[in-house]
Amino acid sequence: MPKQNPQNPQQLVLASASPRRLDLLGQIHIIPDQILPADSDETPHHQERPNDYALRMACEKALLVANRLAGARTGAFILAGDTVVAAGRRILPKAETEQQARDCLSILSGRRHRVYGGIALCSPGGSLGHRLVTSHVRFRRLSALDIDHYIDRGDWHGKAGGYAIQGLAARFVRAIDGSYSNIVGFSLYDVAAMLDAAGWRGTDQLPSQTLPSA
Repeated sequence: MPKQNPQNPQQLVLASASPRRLDLLGQIHIIPDQILPADSDETPHHQERPNDYALRMACEKALLVANRLAGARTGAFILAGDTVVAAGRRILPKAETEQQARDCLSILSGRRHRVYGGIALCSPGGSLGHRLVTSHVRFRRLSALDIDHYIDRGDWHGKAGGYAIQGLAARFVRAIDGSYSNIVGFSLYDVAAMLDAAGWRGTDQLPSQTLPSA
């Protein structure tokens, strides 16, 4: 792996307005130089599978921002992500109303669901890398009082599946199989691996480490 050169940092653009993704990146010393939301159409295609939808949205967001910056910035990496909560083949919405949140929580109550995290990275040369990360979450059965209390707190607003696992909803979670950070907004392991593989080096990045051969 090439060594970090603090005198020649490479630009990183985060194609997301999510404060959760920004906070997650900060945990592993990845600091975007610019935040530029893609503002893409997030309508699922007819009969689109949740995993395909998550990956498609991440790629579209990265490409939209990369195209917007063409001619205005060179040498920038564009990082995008999308989080989808799925109950079977059903894509649950990013709850914008109390009723949507109630419907989501009622569906998730007492059952296991999947959280798909699509990650896409556009490199300065124009190549597009992507990954799909899957986490499994099991909720305990929720009472009407549980749901009322959660709705009153407002943690659900704008959240995929109507909940934020890093908040009050953590008390609903019986088990997790897979990446916790993926459920919050980004699988940090996969983001770091993709940036390392693409050759991105930032001023505040921890040095890359090469694992010994088997």
